[in-house]
Amino acid sequence: MKQINLGIIGTGWCGGIRAETARGSALIKDIHIAETNELRLKEMANLVEAKTATTDYRELLKIQDIDAVMISATPETTHYPMARDALLAGKHVFMEKPIAIELSEADDLIALAKKSNLKFSIGYSQRFNPKFAYVKKSIANGTIGRPVSVLVSRHITRSLGKKITGRGKLSPAAMESTHDLDFVFWCLEPAKPVKVYSQLNFGAMRESTGAEIPDTQWITVTMDNGLSFVVGGGWSLPLGYPNFSTTWIEFIGTEGAVMVDDSHKDVVINTMEKGMQLPMSTMPGEKVDHVFAGPMAAETIHFIEAVVFDRPVLVTGEQARTVMEVYMAADLSAETGDPVYLPLPEEKLKAVAG
Repeated sequence: MKQINLGIIGTGWCGGIRAETARGSALIKDIHIAETNELRLKEMANLVEAKTATTDYRELLKIQDIDAVMISATPETTHYPMARDALLAGKHVFMEKPIAIELSEADDLIALAKKSNLKFSIGYSQRFNPKFAYVKKSIANGTIGRPVSVLVSRHITRSLGKKITGRGKLSPAAMESTHDLDFVFWCLEPAKPVKVYSQLNFGAMRESTGAEIPDTQWITVTMDNGLSFVVGGGWSLPLGYPNFSTTWIEFIGTEGAVMVDDSHKDVVINTMEKGMQLPMSTMPGEKVDHVFAGPMAAETIHFIEAVVFDRPVLVTGEQARTVMEVYMAADLSAETGDPVYLPLPEEKLKAVAG
């Protein structure tokens, strides 16, 4: 059986899940990790029996035996240079979202991967959530007919929101609704987005941080087939279960509808110390003894299998670029109060960057 050697850059929350998942796969021979936090580096190196453990990701790229690299580093500004270095080193690359900070960077990565015939995929893990996959199936097989109305609403706790906003200036559209934009575009293929309108709502985040951080962002997207849909995302839920995430989905079509309650109310634990809690309620999933409950483990194995068996990746760089262009347009619309038409012209790209 063919095995590959895997490098993992960044072994925090998400990178840790990927490292542990990879360690359990028979398709992986050796794991090499890079992590700037030395305590975490030592912990993960012992946990996954890493062959290499370094604080400098460039050391991994010098190792010829490493076939593929998974990039789970923060802040998000590190994604482009790390992915570019990895592709130039001849490694297949999986990277957490976002694909880049600027569209030109995304274009560069897509071109580099194609030029060297390397796998390149972005972490939109919700495609590996069985509930979300069921929605896709219900549309693809015609169960609900032609979609005519779509709504997705996702919210996380303000503690996680403060953690995310503390490392950069990316919006709820870029960091939360990005998953749902990708999901809806995936379901509506081959339709393409042509117009975006967005608004921000301020409240708890601004009051508690003193910074202009919105609580929620709502986005209306019009597709080239005439369908419009709404995606909302926020990060100001009251403190509760660590990293709690809740999502509601509605797809209504000409022949039926599919609705998904992904609010994690199916498992409840109630203790004298903490009261009622909703365990296993994070977006990536959580380890429960010998299994991972969540989509990120399945996504990790999918990428490994794509490299080993030379299969297509489920999320392409081009798809991730489309999502990026839409959330950039959403941020521009929220700032100006006007709808934004796609593709984004160069002068508007500069305005977003500014």
